Amino acid sequence: MKPESVTILFILIFFVIIVLSSAIRILREYERGVIFRLGRLIAAKGPGLIFLIPIVDRIVKVSLRVVAMEVPSQDVITRDNVSIKVSAVIYFRVIDASKAICEVENYLFATSQLSQTTLRSMLGKSELDELLSEREKINKLLQETMDTHTAPWGIKVSLVEVKNVDLPQEMQRAIARQAEAERERRAKVIHAEGEFQASQRLADAANIISSSPIALQLRFLQTLTEVAAEKNSTTIFPVPIDLFRPFFELMDKALKKD
Repeated sequence: MKPESVTILFILIFFVIIVLSSAIRILREYERGVIFRLGRLIAAKGPGLIFLIPIVDRIVKVSLRVVAMEVPSQDVITRDNVSIKVSAVIYFRVIDASKAICEVENYLFATSQLSQTTLRSMLGKSELDELLSEREKINKLLQETMDTHTAPWGIKVSLVEVKNVDLPQEMQRAIARQAEAERERRAKVIHAEGEFQASQRLADAANIISSSPIALQLRFLQTLTEVAAEKNSTTIFPVPIDLFRPFFELMDKALKKD
């Protein structure tokens, strides 16, 4: 074979390899390929082996995995005129690869910008107490709002979480004072309730003891027993006259007989 023929053969083989490499694409399980033929959308194919017409077809790969995107800290003024900084994180995924490529220029950038504006506008309609205490409700509202706007782009927003709320130092001190006052109020209410219940029990006990003088004496002796159990002091107490009343009655009867 002539050298010229060998050179031509190698050139042809090299050209065939280039053509085949540009005509075959392998897509992973989580990828889809949006195919354009002469600039017109053909279909979104994948995963697996994809055959393309060289020079005529062009493919754009799109990942269908969930994307976790952090929303930068935003300056927000709440409805009760409190200035705060709020950051969040959103979770979304592409469910329609063709719309994600054709309906928006850059769906990642567009979703990021939409999340920032939505975060500012929605939190600006809420009060600070609502933002701090009803976090789940606000997260759900943000998710539904963003999902409505991204649906035409073929994107599904599955979750939005408000990650951090930075309060001014003055507001933090005010909230601390409010929490302290609330704790003191609860303590006073609990103490008053305990005093009321104790007074009720003491009144019931007094009514029961007053109906039986012997019960009062037994309670008096029990108290003395409890005081004497310490053994660190000397206790002097008067003997109740009721203990000697039976003897007095016997002496009276004896005197009357005489």
